[in-house]
Amino acid sequence: MRVCVIGTGYVGLVTGVCLSHIGHHVICIDNNEEKVKLMKSGQSPIYEPGLSELMQSSMKSGNLEFSSDLERGVDNSDILFIAVGTPALPTGESDTRYVEAVARGIGEHLKDGYKVIVNKSTVPIGSGDWVRMIVLDGVGERQKTLVAAGGPDASTQAIGAEFDVVSNPEFLREGSAVYDTFNPDRIVLGSNSQKALDMMQELYAPLVTRTFGEEENKNLPPVPIVTTDLNSAEMIKYAANSFLATKISFINEVANICDRVGADVVQVAKGIGLDSRIGTKFLQAGLGWGGSCFPKDVSALIHTADDYGYNSELLKSAVEVNKRQRAILLEKLQKELKILKGKVIGLLGLTFKPDTDDMRDAPSLDLIEQLNRLGAKVKAYDPIVSQTGISHGLSGVIIETDAERLADGCDALVLVTDWQQFANIDYEKLAKQMHSSRVIVDGRNFLDRKAAEKAGFRYVGIGH
Repeated sequence: MRVCVIGTGYVGLVTGVCLSHIGHHVICIDNNEEKVKLMKSGQSPIYEPGLSELMQSSMKSGNLEFSSDLERGVDNSDILFIAVGTPALPTGESDTRYVEAVARGIGEHLKDGYKVIVNKSTVPIGSGDWVRMIVLDGVGERQKTLVAAGGPDASTQAIGAEFDVVSNPEFLREGSAVYDTFNPDRIVLGSNSQKALDMMQELYAPLVTRTFGEEENKNLPPVPIVTTDLNSAEMIKYAANSFLATKISFINEVANICDRVGADVVQVAKGIGLDSRIGTKFLQAGLGWGGSCFPKDVSALIHTADDYGYNSELLKSAVEVNKRQRAILLEKLQKELKILKGKVIGLLGLTFKPDTDDMRDAPSLDLIEQLNRLGAKVKAYDPIVSQTGISHGLSGVIIETDAERLADGCDALVLVTDWQQFANIDYEKLAKQMHSSRVIVDGRNFLDRKAAEKAGFRYVGIGH
């Protein structure tokens, strides 16, 4: 099928590359000319394991191309994905200006022939009908332009535009986005048009049946498809992320109680996670959630509830627990080192989670700010940030190129991001380079306590 993906952030680029890999012809559109130039050269503008290789392979096969020409994308595609950002505004609601601009642009370029317009961006509930309205506004503007230009058929040239809107929320985890695209738990499609739903099911058929390329595995069951109305599809996305965020806040609340009563949250999480009604995922206590999705989506759902006269107390509490959790590490450092003024603190990891270069709403940023405020000197090492130059946008922290340089002269180390590399570091060597306090605060309960203590560290976990 012929597909256009508008927006090449984490969601858009991964979606476009993976759809091209399973056999569709995909054109990815972005209005950033430099970014388009970079992608045309075969380089990915984001770090995502496995993405660059798939991208280059699909470009070589002719299934994937990049452009800044929206009209070309609309003209040469049957299915158009809107995959631009919807960042949170200070009020908590989603900023939909980019979605509006794309929808209007699509309308201005629609001609004869049927199109399916897919909301892949996470948009407020009710946005399906709103996008349809904006697209029609764009169609109307195009028609006015044609009429003003004159010509015998000008007044009817834009009337043949026919389209339907589908909500197709994404459930990708940064760092595992390629795997998640090829192995989804479910595919959610919301629309009032059976024709549009049929086209979307044809698009995803190779994923549903697991019959494509080297990933073919007919022994696995088909991927479930949930077909529903637009509003329910949009709510599914918000409800899923809000539930997971609340689950993390819950286990962090339990961890803080464990610290006070002498219980071990790791063992508690194992004990409750084996209950099939609860499950083990998202029960890792630590610094709390961050990134581009959970904070934005939870805030947006709270804002929507407020708009419709409902006070979502549970979600608001989950947010408050998460905010408080980021201060826990600071409290633990103060307990171990007393005065932080003049101390050197080394952070292991900066990104909000491993296997990504994403710094959006990363807990490390709050920690750096607070340590600076208290007069500490902050250093950091991150496997990606230290190598990519992203560190140029960070302030109040010295970026080191490896863990040994990080430990040199530190009073304490803090594990912020649970990169797998950090499990295999020679901590005995790091301890010898530090000042006599040799404290390590494990903000993810990720390290081996016994190994850290054997290396000479005073180990401090979260409820552990």
